[in-house]
Amino acid sequence: MQGFCYSVCADLCEQINVMASMSNSSKQSPAESLGKAFSGWGLSWGGWLDNRQGEWWLLAQITLITAHLLPPWPSLERWGYSWPLPIAIFGACLFCVGVLLVVQAFWRLGASLSPLPDPKPAAALVTMGAYRRCRHPLYQALLLCSAGVAIALGSLLHVALFLALCLLLRGKARREERKLLILHPEYSAYRASTAAIIPWLPLLDWRS
Repeated sequence: MQGFCYSVCADLCEQINVMASMSNSSKQSPAESLGKAFSGWGLSWGGWLDNRQGEWWLLAQITLITAHLLPPWPSLERWGYSWPLPIAIFGACLFCVGVLLVVQAFWRLGASLSPLPDPKPAAALVTMGAYRRCRHPLYQALLLCSAGVAIALGSLLHVALFLALCLLLRGKARREERKLLILHPEYSAYRASTAAIIPWLPLLDWRS
């Protein structure tokens, strides 16, 4: 855990330096950079109907993330209990760390960013920054946010949402990697040497 926290802090510091150097050297405005990142996704009505680029994975992901807005269940207050404040604060801090890591992963992907499991045809393979820590740091960050909400609320419903999100993101990542291997043959070596989502956790770390 200590090594993971150190790795996250180092990645965030590196990302701040990269963002600063890019703002000094690049002629593109932040709006232009964001425009490239949020374009070329290939979303279409036909895709939502036939799942041609994995749109159903994205829809399920959005549904599970939105479900985190539901109130905690079962309510401990009905039974005369209150969730310990230190545990709630820890969960809130974990959620905030997850949000920071989401922003970091978004920024590092740049023009390669896509919400769909199928990568953009001309997307570059990103292996630096957070992508040295794991192959899917955005999914890792989403799971940290989900775990933070479950811990902060002390809700069995949100624990179930976290577990469902783990399974969903594993399936989505596996589909994404099959496409990445076609676009980037060197991805095989990267996959063998880098954790998938959560290092050494069998469900969320595979190397083949």
